[in-house]
Amino acid sequence: MNIKTLATEMDSIVAQGAIVDAVKQFFADDAITSDYNNLCTTNKVQMVEKMEDFAAAISEVNAITLHHTIVDGNVSASEFTFDFNMKDDSKIYWHEIIRRVWNNEGKVIKESYFNAQ
Repeated sequence: MNIKTLATEMDSIVAQGAIVDAVKQFFADDAITSDYNNLCTTNKVQMVEKMEDFAAAISEVNAITLHHTIVDGNVSASEFTFDFNMKDDSKIYWHEIIRRVWNNEGKVIKESYFNAQ
């Protein structure tokens, strides 16, 4: 598997706002996630539900910007800025690094989020 190609393809889907689709397409069934707010998932089903709930809470996407993607072996790191207006009238502005570990089948088995601000 060419991890650079897969990471670039996944990041392109995320940058278009199709975050749920990216998880469905690229996550392994047993993928785990963690973020800098200590919210974790232990499988793909949980992550899909988490992203569906999050996407449903967005009222407006102001911008999703992919800054960089780097790959070293089976690990990728992508720098994004997410700018959303939420249905509860709050605003989300995240500048983050998304680190992914990929398996030999080209699926994400671990995804971690780091605050890049």
